[in-house]
Amino acid sequence: EQYRLVFLHGDTPMAFFGTYTDVTPPSRLVWTNEEGDLGETVTTVTFEEQHGRTLVVVRDLYPSEEAVDTGASAAMPETFDQLDELLATMVAGA
Repeated sequence: EQYRLVFLHGDTPMAFFGTYTDVTPPSRLVWTNEEGDLGETVTTVTFEEQHGRTLVVVRDLYPSEEAVDTGASAAMPETFDQLDELLATMVAGA
C-alpha cells in the first residue's frame, strides 16, 4: 500500500511518499520514505504495552551517511511533542 503526505512548512509545500511494507496491528508499522536521489529510508515503529502505558519506538534505517545528514530525524522531537499535545487533548475530552 502506497502513501503520499503533503503539508505546508511555512509557505513551502513538502511531500513525502513511499510504501507500507508491514502493518501488524496493534504492534508494528514499517514503511519506506523515498528520499529522491539519496535512496530509500525504512522506518519501523513498534508499540508495546508496559504496565498500562504504551512504549513507542521509532527506528530509521538510512541508505547512506549522506541521507542521515539530510533526513528528517531532527524533526522527531517536535513530532513527539505534537503527539503528546494531541494525546493530552484526547484524554481531556474523554
